[in-house]
Amino acid sequence: MNLADMLSYADIGQLTAIAGRYECECKRNSKHDLIQSILIRLGSRNFMESHIRGCTPVELRFLNTLLFDERSYFSLEDLLAAARQASFDTPEGKSGSYRDMVSRFKSSGWLFSGSSQQTRYLFQVPRDLKERFREMMGQYIRERVSLSDEPSMYRNEGELMSSDLLLFLRYVKENEPELNQEGALYKRYQQGLMNALHIPEIPLSKGGWRFGYGRACEHYPPRLALLYDYARHRRWLSEEGYRLRLTAAGAVILDEGKCERLMQLFSFWLRLYKGAIPNLPSLVYWISISASDWVSVSSLVDAVGWLIKPFYYDEAASILEHRIVKMMLHLGMLRLGETSDGPVAMMTQWGIEAAFPKQLLQ
Repeated sequence: MNLADMLSYADIGQLTAIAGRYECECKRNSKHDLIQSILIRLGSRNFMESHIRGCTPVELRFLNTLLFDERSYFSLEDLLAAARQASFDTPEGKSGSYRDMVSRFKSSGWLFSGSSQQTRYLFQVPRDLKERFREMMGQYIRERVSLSDEPSMYRNEGELMSSDLLLFLRYVKENEPELNQEGALYKRYQQGLMNALHIPEIPLSKGGWRFGYGRACEHYPPRLALLYDYARHRRWLSEEGYRLRLTAAGAVILDEGKCERLMQLFSFWLRLYKGAIPNLPSLVYWISISASDWVSVSSLVDAVGWLIKPFYYDEAASILEHRIVKMMLHLGMLRLGETSDGPVAMMTQWGIEAAFPKQLLQ
């Protein structure tokens, strides 16, 4: 429902609180006057822009979570969890109550209780406010991104990841490579596999922490780890008896020679990295609307890095550059180049289309 519909179902207490927060001039005992004055105030583009700029980073992260969540309704526990997640950089003891944040957004007209018996204890965000927030937030982020000249050379991997998935399966079929005690391919097989792919990577060195980005990330560099985890997820691989072999299903895929659609690999990547980067879909979206032309990667870090919660030893800048931008390159969503001022990026048309979340169309 849109804001006008939710206001009509709201009780006069919440309407009075919203009108008071925004200093609306109206009769406080008239529900009709309250609704009209709130709609006029919140419907103003200038007001929404100033409201966004007046929010703290914690409040914007909280709103960002609600905007990109596919659910239509939220329980109080869902909202408290989102508020806690948004407050990751707030010093202990200074965060205040997460319930206070939820109450503040309710009195600001962003959260409304459901209108039916089944949803009366759940909350929802007006659909048109989501749209306005997306527009204003996009403008807020784009202002912080620096445009760049087109690099003399750039890298665009297109659909090579789909092709390499078949090459990976073919290598497994032809070699049935050995696995060590940890369940990883021996280095000689890893190198042989890299030589068989269009886009090789440097095998991981010993030491360092590796977890949170799929099971295979512990043993293989990011692109190969994604291919490995995807093939295992589709049950195309068998790891029995310290040998990596194709299953019957994997053999059928290889015989057909039909490349997997990039959208399927992209969707799997979002799910695989969700534990480490819960708001990954929103980050991909903000990058997509910020990099429709060539922009510096360092300015992307400045523009959206504050939305990223560090993951153990992975800082926000490292997560954005290595876990997100690099993987978007591998998925054919981004082009990457180099200028005298550093790396630059630009979205591909497929990347822009894939990054637009379905819930923003609802």
